[in-house]
Amino acid sequence: MPSSGIGSLILLALPLLLLVYVFSLSRRGQRQTQALQQAIAVGDEVVTTSGMYGRIVDLDAEVATLEISQGIRVRFVRRAIGALAPSATDDPGTATGQED
Repeated sequence: MPSSGIGSLILLALPLLLLVYVFSLSRRGQRQTQALQQAIAVGDEVVTTSGMYGRIVDLDAEVATLEISQGIRVRFVRRAIGALAPSATDDPGTATGQED
């Protein structure tokens, strides 16, 4: 009955391999987010994790102050910065002058 032993081993190994894979993807995403949050600078257009767009006007170790409209500034914990905002030139519709 050696084949039943191999079958049991495969049934045990597949979920473990899946867990290792999911964990590694999660860690990679966390490292990328931490690198982004360390690389942001005053003047960068960003998107917060809650979806608010703004330009960084002040930055310290823990707090990023974003200008979300002319003269309107809000403070966010630096960890709330989720991504750099796509610029207008990244949108193919605006680059060619096409609009909907």
